[in-house]
Amino acid sequence: MKVLMLGGTRFLGKNIVEAAIARGHEVTLFNRGNNRDLFPHLEQLIGDRDGGLDALNNRSWDAVIDTSGYVPRIVNQSLQALKDRTQHYTFISTIDVYDESVPGEISESHPVHTLKDESIEDVQKAYGPMKARCEQLVREQMEDKALIVRCGLIAGPGDHTDRLTYWPRRIARGGEVLAPGNLNAPIQFIDVRDVSEWIVRKVEERHAGLYTATGPGEPITVGGFIEACARALESDARLTWVSDSFLKEQEVGSWIEMPLWIPEEAKLHALMSVNVSRAKEAGLTYRPLETTIKDTLIWDRSRPEGTEPKAGLAEEKEKKLLALWNSRLSEGSGE
Repeated sequence: MKVLMLGGTRFLGKNIVEAAIARGHEVTLFNRGNNRDLFPHLEQLIGDRDGGLDALNNRSWDAVIDTSGYVPRIVNQSLQALKDRTQHYTFISTIDVYDESVPGEISESHPVHTLKDESIEDVQKAYGPMKARCEQLVREQMEDKALIVRCGLIAGPGDHTDRLTYWPRRIARGGEVLAPGNLNAPIQFIDVRDVSEWIVRKVEERHAGLYTATGPGEPITVGGFIEACARALESDARLTWVSDSFLKEQEVGSWIEMPLWIPEEAKLHALMSVNVSRAKEAGLTYRPLETTIKDTLIWDRSRPEGTEPKAGLAEEKEKKLLALWNSRLSEGSGE
C-alpha cells in the first residue's frame, strides 16, 4: 500500500510511520523538511500545507494519513489537493472536540464544540472547535472514504510533552512524592504504539467512520496509575496525597505543572472517562500498563543530559510544598 503522511516526524506521526513500515507499506512524507534525518530512506516531499502543496501534483496514493491538521482553512487546502488522488483519508482528531459541558456519557454521538468564528486560527484559543470543524470538512469531502480518530491523551516512549512521562521519572526517583488531589479521579491515556498500530490496520482495511481512541484497556484512577508506576518500577516512593484546595492555595498549575491533576470543579473530568467500546469492537488493543510505564522511563533516561522537562513539578518546589503540607498536618489543620 502506498501511504502519504501529512506530517509524520513527531510523536504520533512518527509512530504511525514506523508501524506502516513494519507492515511493509511504502510511505511518503509531506512536511516542511525540518526533520529530514529522521527517515532518510523514505521519499520526502517538501512543502507547506498553507499554500505550498505543489509537490503533491501529479501523484496518487492508496491512503493519506493526516496527523498535522489543525486549522480548517489549511486542512481544506489539503483535501482539495488530495480528494481525487487517494482512496482513503484518515484524519487524526482529538477528544477535545467533545462539548464536556453537555451532561451524559461521552461517546462518538456526544455533541461537539462549534467553531462560531471561522476567522479564528489560534490553536491554543480554539483547539477543540477547530478540530471539530476540520472533521466536518473531511467527512463532507471524503464521505465514505474517511476515517476520523479522536485520540485522548497519548503516552509512551517519545512523549516530549512529559505529561505522563513525569510520573515514571518521579516515582523512580523514590522518596516522598507529592500526589495531587483526588486519588479516585478517573484518568485515560493510550500508549502511542497501540493507537498507531491500530490506525495502520484500519487504513489497510479501508475502514471508514468515527472512533474515539484512548485507554488503558481497563478503567483506572489517578491513584491507580501512580501506584502502578511504583509497582512496575519497584520503587520505594511514598505517596503523600494533598488536597485540591491546598494546590490551588499554593498556586500550583493543573495538568502541566502538576500532571494528572484536574481540580474537582473543572468540567474536563468528563474527558477522562469517555466510552471507547466502539474502537475496541473495531480491534483496538492495549499492551500491559507496566510495559508502557517501564518503556517510557527507559526512553526518558535515554534523552540528552540536561533536557528540560516540559511538564512536572520542580524538585525544590515539591519539597517546599510537602514540608508545608506535613507541618499543617502535624498542627492538625489538614489544609
